[in-house]
This record gives sequence, structure tokens and C-alpha cells, in this order.
Amino acid sequence: MDNVPAHLQFSGLPNFLIQNGLLAKEDIQKHIDEAQKKKLPFISYLVGNKLIDGYVFASTASGSFGLPFIDLKSLDIRALPTKLVSEKLIRQHHALPLFKRGNKLFIAISDPTNFQAQDEIKFHTRLNTEAILVEEDLLTKIIETSLEAADTSMKDMLDTDLDNLEITAGDEEDKASERDMDIDDAPIVRFVNKILLDSIKRGASDIHLEPYEKNFRIRFRADGMLSEIASPPASLSNRVISRIKVMSKMDIAERRVPQDGRIKMQLSKNRAIDFRVNTCPTLFGEKVVLRLLDPTSAQLGIDKLGFEPIQQKLFLEAIHRPYGMVLVTGPTGSGKTVTLYTGLNILNSMEVNISTAEDPVEITVAGINQVNVNVKSGLTFAEALRAFLRQDPDIIMVGEIRDLETAEIAVKAAQTGHLVLSTLHTNDAPQTLNRLLQMGIPAFNIVSAVNLIMAQRLARRLCENCKKPANFPDITLLQAGFPEDQLKELRVYTHNPEGCEKCNGGYKGRVGIYQVMPISEKMRELILEGGNTLELAKLSKSEGINDLRASGLLKVQMGVTSLEEVDRVTKE
Repeated sequence: MDNVPAHLQFSGLPNFLIQNGLLAKEDIQKHIDEAQKKKLPFISYLVGNKLIDGYVFASTASGSFGLPFIDLKSLDIRALPTKLVSEKLIRQHHALPLFKRGNKLFIAISDPTNFQAQDEIKFHTRLNTEAILVEEDLLTKIIETSLEAADTSMKDMLDTDLDNLEITAGDEEDKASERDMDIDDAPIVRFVNKILLDSIKRGASDIHLEPYEKNFRIRFRADGMLSEIASPPASLSNRVISRIKVMSKMDIAERRVPQDGRIKMQLSKNRAIDFRVNTCPTLFGEKVVLRLLDPTSAQLGIDKLGFEPIQQKLFLEAIHRPYGMVLVTGPTGSGKTVTLYTGLNILNSMEVNISTAEDPVEITVAGINQVNVNVKSGLTFAEALRAFLRQDPDIIMVGEIRDLETAEIAVKAAQTGHLVLSTLHTNDAPQTLNRLLQMGIPAFNIVSAVNLIMAQRLARRLCENCKKPANFPDITLLQAGFPEDQLKELRVYTHNPEGCEKCNGGYKGRVGIYQVMPISEKMRELILEGGNTLELAKLSKSEGINDLRASGLLKVQMGVTSLEEVDRVTKE
């Protein structure tokens, strides 16, 4: 370094960065000061702020410092020996044990000058240590992931708060069975509580506990995708599942038939989460699935659902009409219930009587009369609807129209001055009209009752922090459905498979994709003339109604989601 002021003379890592052209000499001290101010390792600060590329640095430093370099993505994080080193040391030195060979422990570091990590881990483990250089951003992510997985293991269930969580059966009945667990099962109690808390923290919609012959797998579904979060010993499966059955007031001795139950977890004075629990006998035990039911999910507001402006206008106009039917269609897990409850929350006021029949009630809302359908006791959707009509209703919500009897009563209610909201399982809006005809509802009743049909899907949102431009050839974009005149100005993004600290594999959260189809006069005429699904779809398109694919491509164009994700959720 020629004729450089003394305060800009650097050695070690800063000098390496300058010599290899990774950072400008005049900026080094500023970055060192900022890293110290934020109490971050120097490399973590540089990579985290995108001042250097993690892969370029690691691959370059590997040769210069004589350290081996490996790709962390090739490792199975479940096999990492994280228990050999305390979480405190791992976090303090930003170093992760990778594998043990004899009395030698190989540790991953992102800073080749981090000799203190090797020395301290060697002192605490009494093993010889050898450093391996890895990418900083991947190291940060895998440290968090591996420590979370370890934190969910049985030996780490020492948090006293896990013992004191207020958890009851969903029906608030006598809690005697809560005390049926043997005192020796206290670790199981803490373990199950930890699983429930982790599912809430990660924004999961479902928890799957699956016993197999040689292993016991626990998975969360977040943003519509399942991922494994823990794999306790198979010998614990019966105890863990029995604990969940006790919490949800099921018969522990009965393992031959499916059972349903409910758990309520009180997180604070103002917030509680319900878990809908179902068991199903399998070859090696009972599989248990818990569905998280968060009342706040229906309080997001209509602007957060992902409607296009014209779609939102059509939906609001339909639910504010004094009578008629609004139908929402889509597969299980496509967000139909949240959409309907968002509408009900808008309509919920002192002046109207709202009643709902659901199987089961997933979201509880003050001011709405909610009924749990119970077929065994004779309380079907049809019976609940008949009861509602004798109780002076203004707005009725039917969880699902499954049969002709329910459909006939719902149509009659819509024709006699009531607003009826309901769901069906069809692929798109035009198919819903034919489905009603096939169920036996006359065409003249459909055209006089139905105001709006809405099909929907949920697509994962791209992470705003790490999404990247996608370079698709023009022919691919044309085949996907984009008009040729838009290709020049079209910017399409895709997900970063490695993700970042703020997301899960490049995606964070979900957004709705909708086909909102009002029943126009021309459509009523076509239905009465016996028009088929294709003719209805063609007419809908000519009236400017976007189908699911077109709505999905609009979300791609806006950079909200990726083309791959739209293909996944809208393909026939």
C-alpha cells in the first residue's frame, strides 16, 4: 500500500479484501466501525448488507488462507452434531460443528481469521478442531435452522414457560383428564407444548405427527408447503400422541377408529389459538393432524387478500346487496373461509342478524351466531338452515353446499330476502353453475338466486428481500399466456431457492388469486338456454372477467409471485 495514511494501513482480513478488489480501501474503516457499532462479525455485516458476495468471498479466501471450502447445501442439517457444542458458543463465534471423525471435530466458519472459535470449541469439547470455510449467508441460515431443530428435541425442553401454558380442551369442559398424564411424562408435556408454540411462531396452518416403523416424523405446513421440523425416536410416538389426545378430550384407549377433538391455547389475555385435532389409525400407530385456527386471520382486512381493484369492487357490491347468493369455490386450503369471514366482518353490525353453519366452526367472531354441524346428532347443514330461517335472519353463511337438500334451502333463502354466502368444491366459477344444475337445482332458480361466483387459489408471495429477476425466453412467456405486446416491458421475478433470514425458500406468506364472476343478464339468458361450462367461460371472458390464470399472470407481472408458483396453483 503506497503512500497511504497510517490510519488507512490494514492487515489481516481487511487487507485481503482490498488486495482482491472486494472492497475499496477508503471504505474499509467505515465498514469496520459500523460492524462494531452493530455488534456483528465483520463478514456477517458485509454479506448481510450485500457489500460483498458470500460465495465469491469464501471461494477466494479458501485458496489464500489454505482452508477447505464446502457447499453447506450439500449437507443434511439433521445429521449435524450440534449437541457437541453449546448454543451459546455457536452463536458467540458464528461457528457450526459439521461432523466428527475420531477425536477431530470439523467446524464451519465464514471468517478465515476466526481462530478464537477453533480454540474455544476445542477447549470446551476436548476435541481437536479443524476449520472449513463456508458461505456466510448459508452459515447464518443453517445455524438458525439447526438450532431450532435441536431446540425442538426432547433434551432441550427446559423452558419453565412450557409447563405453565394455559391449554384446555376446546369445549372448556372439566379439566380432570388434563391431570391423567403420569408425572414422569412431564418432558412429553413440554415437548408437545413446544411443538404447538413453534407452529404458531412459524405461521404454520397444520401440524402433522406421523408414526412409522422406524421413525416418528413431525411436519409443519407453512405457506401451503410441508416441511419436517422434528424427528423424535419412534418409541416416543405413542406417548406424544396420547398427550395430544388427552389435551383434546379424546378417548386414549380407542386407537382403531378416527377421532376428532379441539385444543385451546391461551397466548395472552387477548389472544387464543384453537387447534382442531383429528386422529387416523395407520399401520404403525395413529397419525394426528392439528389445524391451527387463528381468529385474527379473518381480521386482516379486504385489502390484504390480494383482490384486483375491480374484483374487490364486485365482491363488496355483491355482499352489500340485501338478498341473493354469493358462492366461493376452490379446493381445500385455498382460503375460502377467510374470504367469507372477511366479508362477514365487514357486514357484522348491531343492525343485522348473521348466522353461520359450519363443519366445524374454524373462526369464532363476536356478534355472529355460529353453529357447529353435527351429522351424528342430526344437526346437518339443511337442519341448521331450516332453524336459521325461523329466527329472522338477515345474512346466512353455509360452510359448504354438499347436497341437493342444502342447496334447495339456500337458494330458497336467497330468493326470499336473505343474503346467503357459501362455498362449493369446483375448479372455477363457470363450472359452479353447472355443478348446481347437476345437483338438481332448476336453471330458473339459479338465475334468480345467484349474484356472484368467485373462484380462488392461494399462491406463495415472493420474498421482497431476496427475490431475483427471472430470465425466461420470450417463447416461454408467450406460452405462459402473456401478450406479445407486453414482453418488452415485462419484468418477471423468481424465488431464491436458498432464501434468506426473512423467508422460507424464497417465499413469505401467501396471496389470493381470484376469478370474480358476477351473473350478468347475458349469462342468465345463457344458463336458461342450457349453455355448457365452455360457453359460460367464453361469455365471462368476453365480459372482461379474468380467469384464475389471467389473474395469476397479473400477480407475476406485479412481482408479487413467480411464474412457477402460478403454474403450480392454476394448472388443470
